[in-house]
This record gives sequence, C-alpha cells and structure tokens, in this order.
Amino acid sequence: MVPFVDLKSQYMGIRQEILDAVAGVLDSGQYVLGSEVAAFEKEFAAFSGAAHGVAVNSGTSALHLALLTAGVGRGDEVITIPFTFVATVASIYYTGATPVFVDVDPVSYTMDAAQVEAAITPRTKAILPVHLYGQMADMDALRAIAKKHNLVLIEDAAQAHGAEYNGARAGSLGDMACFSFYPGKNLGAYGEGGMVVTNNAESARMLRMLRDWGAEKKYEHVLKGYNYRMEGVQGAILRVKLRHLEAWTEGRRQAAGWYEEMMGDAGVARPVEVSGRRHVYHVYGVMTPQRAGLMKHLNDRGVQTGIHYPIPVHLLPAYEDLGYKQGQFPVSERLANQELSLPMYPEITREHVRTVCEAVGAFAGAVPA
Repeated sequence: MVPFVDLKSQYMGIRQEILDAVAGVLDSGQYVLGSEVAAFEKEFAAFSGAAHGVAVNSGTSALHLALLTAGVGRGDEVITIPFTFVATVASIYYTGATPVFVDVDPVSYTMDAAQVEAAITPRTKAILPVHLYGQMADMDALRAIAKKHNLVLIEDAAQAHGAEYNGARAGSLGDMACFSFYPGKNLGAYGEGGMVVTNNAESARMLRMLRDWGAEKKYEHVLKGYNYRMEGVQGAILRVKLRHLEAWTEGRRQAAGWYEEMMGDAGVARPVEVSGRRHVYHVYGVMTPQRAGLMKHLNDRGVQTGIHYPIPVHLLPAYEDLGYKQGQFPVSERLANQELSLPMYPEITREHVRTVCEAVGAFAGAVPA
C-alpha cells in the first residue's frame, strides 16, 4: 500500500527528540504558553522572515485574530477566494465582516490578482489571499493593489511553511500572515496549533492580548479577548520539528520531481511551480475530468488519495446566505470537480512514486480518449 501521508514514519525518525522535549515541558510545569512557546515564536518568525510571532491554538484562530487586529469588523468586507478550506472564510464571519470572492488563476490555483480591483468597494478592509497547496499567491501584484487602496494584506499561509516568492518567505510579504500547525501540515503539531507573524510591533502586541483574554497583565482585561493560547507541549514539539523542516521540504520537492519525471503523458494535469516561486508541495494535486474513476482505480491498487477541495466555499450550504450561484467562479468550480491529491510526504520513496505513476498511467491507457 502507498499511504496518502505517513505521520508515524516521520515521528519514528525524531522520536527521542520529541520525548525529551515533552518531558522538559512536563518537568517545568509550563503547560500553557511558557518558555518553549516563546522560543518557538522567535524561531518560527525568523524562519518566515518576520520580526514577531504570536502562537495560538489553531490556524483558524490565527486568521480570526489577524483580521481583528487589522480592524475588520461588522459592515466590512474581506476579499478572498472560494477554492480553499472553509476556515479561511469562517474566520471572516467570526469578525462579523462579509467575505467577497474572486476566482483563482488556472495555473497556480491562487488568487487571480487581475480580478481583485473590480471586487473592491468602499466597505473593503482587507485582502486575504491563500497560498494554496504550498505555492504562494502573486504577492507583488496584491501588495500593489493593497497599497493603492489602503487595504490590509493578510497571507493565509496555512499550507505554505517555507514557500517563497522571489526569494521572500511566506509570512514576510503581507501585513500579517497566518500559519496552521495541524498534524498533517508541512510543520505539524501533535494536536492543534497556529501562529500569526508580522513585522509590526503594535500588531504583535494586540495579537498577544487578544489570544489571552485581552490582557497584558492577569485580570487587567484591556480588550474583549479569547482563549486562543498555544499549549507548552505543542510549542516544544514544534521547536524540534522546525529544525527538520527544511530537510523535509526538500524531500517533498524531490518527490514532486519524481512525479514530474515518471508521470509522463498519463492523462492528468500536474501542478505547475510558477517561475520565481518555491513550491513546498503540502498537496500534490493533479487535475482530471475522470476523477472518480481514477480515485477508485488507485484505491483498488492500494494507493491512497484525497480531494482538496470537492466543493468550493461559495457552493457550500453553510454559505448560501452570501448569494453566490454556480457558474460565478468557473476556475474554482472546475478545480473542485477535477482535483485529486496523490500521496505526498517527505519520507515517500522513489519506488512508491513509481507505483503511483504506473497506476495512473494504467488508468489513462484504459480510458477511451
């Protein structure tokens, strides 16, 4: 069998480091925030090219607090994309603001910057691009638009730890950037976790208050805040894993190279690494009109797959109130109907990739043109 992901294999490679780190937290008694979380904040911010990091309990919380810190609230609008995990849009709702969608471009699957200005209204407060699957959006164009219209630019970098745009890391090009450390992410906790990084000291100060009941000193609540603190054990685990992240990223990129080399003319559209961008392949998604058939074919041959994402957010029942209809975002809808995620993790072997590619090729040969 070729697993879709293999978190156990990764754990076994660093098992003793993890056990020592967890034991250190248990011995310290610093179970929420504490020195390990503080150290991780500094290390991950530096990794991302940002001055400040504020650790929280999930990527969704990171998005929520970044939007609040940007001043987004009831009556405001935030421009984002419908082809993303639902948390991107839910976080906008949490503030009382309204999501406004633009389509993605068909090459990178990220926000189509050419559509953004037409979506701006007097109520627009922020732009929230998603660095989907591990590749960054067109940040030069989006930064120019944000500056022209005096909008806050927040990166949803939940899938893009270590991704780059013209040499700049995800997390360094927006006013703030939000990361998830959900276990399956390129840098994953053993539980939930997230972080906001920023170069703005005042934003960092507000984020720290908002995550901890709106207080800088115990019981002195300056803001209406939240219980969004990161646990000490997760901070310690993530510090260990961060030291291995670059090697794991190169493992993913090598696997993507093997897919490119071996897939050949197999009847699927492979992901494209846009010039000037470093793709970190959180997801290796191919596109095919025969997705259901290919998915079954691979499963029958012991190859696990996934779909990211089968329904664009504007067509989800939970968001019918936004008033969008089928056909309004044709690229997102096509991708949602065709995307199939193949096995991708740093420890995947060349032989496993070969097995996947041969199975995809066999399906292509069996399906009439």
